[in-house]
This record gives sequence, C-alpha cells and structure tokens, in this order.
Amino acid sequence: MTEAPARHYIDGHEISGGRLVNLIDRAEELKAGRPNEGSSALTGKSVALIFEKPSTRTRISFEVGVAELGGHPVILRGDELQLSRGESVEDTARVLSRFVSAIVIRSGSHQNVGTLAENATVPVVNALTPEFHPCQALADLLTLKQRFGTLNGLKLAYVGDGNNVARSLAVAGARTGVEVVVAAPHGYQLETEVPAILTDDPVEAVRGADAVYGDVWVSMGDEETAEQRRADLASYRIDGHLLSHAKHETIVMHCLPAHPGEEITAEVLYGDRSAVWDQAENRLHAQKALLEYLLGS
Repeated sequence: MTEAPARHYIDGHEISGGRLVNLIDRAEELKAGRPNEGSSALTGKSVALIFEKPSTRTRISFEVGVAELGGHPVILRGDELQLSRGESVEDTARVLSRFVSAIVIRSGSHQNVGTLAENATVPVVNALTPEFHPCQALADLLTLKQRFGTLNGLKLAYVGDGNNVARSLAVAGARTGVEVVVAAPHGYQLETEVPAILTDDPVEAVRGADAVYGDVWVSMGDEETAEQRRADLASYRIDGHLLSHAKHETIVMHCLPAHPGEEITAEVLYGDRSAVWDQAENRLHAQKALLEYLLGS
C-alpha cells in the first residue's frame, strides 16, 4: 500500500524515515538548481506565515521559499490577528483555511499549533514552538547529508540545554539513521522517552561524533533565569578544548542566533570546522522541499 502524504508537520513524527530521506534529497536538488531550475509547486497558491515571536532565518527563508516556488507569502504578526483580541484558535484555523493553501506558524504555545492543525483543512507547519523546531532539523539533516554524503550511521552530539532544537534533532535522527547524543546537566536534559542517548558528560558525548551541535543558553522567555542558566551550563561550552576530544573531521553546528563566548567560542563559530552558515542557508532549501511535499501535486 502506498504511504499517504503527511497533512501537517508539527513535531516531526508525521513524516516517515523513507519520506524524510527523499525530502532531504529533494532539498539538495532544489539547492543545486537555484536560481535557474526552480519549482512551480505553489503557483497560484498563498501561504499564511504567522509569527508570534521575532524571527530572522525562519521568516526570511519561508517568505523567500514560498515566492521561489511561485506562491504568495502572507506575513502576519500575532498582534495583527484577531487571536490577540480573543478569537479562538479553532475559528482562526477555519477562516484561514478558506483563504490560503497552507499555514506556517511560529508560536509560544505548542498546544495552540496542534489545535490549529486539528481544525485546519489545509497543511499546518510548525515554524517553532517551545517543544519542537522541526524545520530546523530538516536543514540540519540537509547540512549533514551534504557534508558526509549520507545520513545513516552518523553520530551527532548536542551539547547544552536540552530544548526544542535538541528534541527535534532526536526525532529526525531516529528516522534517518543518525545517532543523537544529548549532553546536558541535571534539570536541562530531555525526557527519557526521546529517541536519543542522554548523558551529563559533554566530553563523552563528543567522542566519535561526526558533528557537535550547540544552541543558546538563554532562549526567548528565559530572561528571568538568565544568570542561573549561564552558571549551570558553563561547562557545556563548545570550544577548542571540547573539540579536542572529537574527531579531527568533526564539524560544528549551531541553529543561530549565537552568543560567542557563552555556548560557543568565536574561534569555533567562525572557524574552519563550522557548518553554521550552511545550516542557515539550508533552511531555505529544506523548507521549500517541505512545502513542495505538502502542497505539490
């Protein structure tokens, strides 16, 4: 029986491993063909891009991606919708489904995004919630594939706060043959149910790793506990000393924005082992492949 395409992309579980690998391959094709050999999968279609939180890479990559696929991006801030005045998420989903072909949303509530998807009749894409960042994981898989030629059998060590990015990497890795190890201190680690190896030892985590991954210690919403978080995570910085325990060919990844001197040193962030800027660019190509998959004929 042929596998039905996913309707939404909310936490990464919606797309099977085989389809995910195909999607990454397609993203690689779209990247190689840009700008001369594009796709017209969204011709005549509009996509609502809702941003309740500030965004650089996510907003720009989706806006450009929709346009390059031939569609029309409709940019909406949270305070521009009647949601800010009490209209329900359910009713918002019903109304938007009458106007657009898909909804992309960056929200402070994962529950609201799930409710939006349950009530929408068009695809809904999670562009970031506190629990998951699945579109970032797509770009990360594309970056790994381009650097190493394959995904199956790779080891990725995530070092720092076990957050939405770490959780999405664990889900995506488990589906594509990438072993994900998350090194975080007590109180910052992912739940034991995630498909990743969990440890509190960053040195042990990076041994044999093909990629070492970091993220900010203080995310949006963590400002009140910023100093405590910096103190708790101080020994989880990605620097030359930590990388000395990894392989010589190990690359360094970061989803950005970065704070050089905190979770990663400037020497590493801007050094020869950094794949960070490829990751940022690959947001565009991976998301174009995702939109094409969800909306293409």
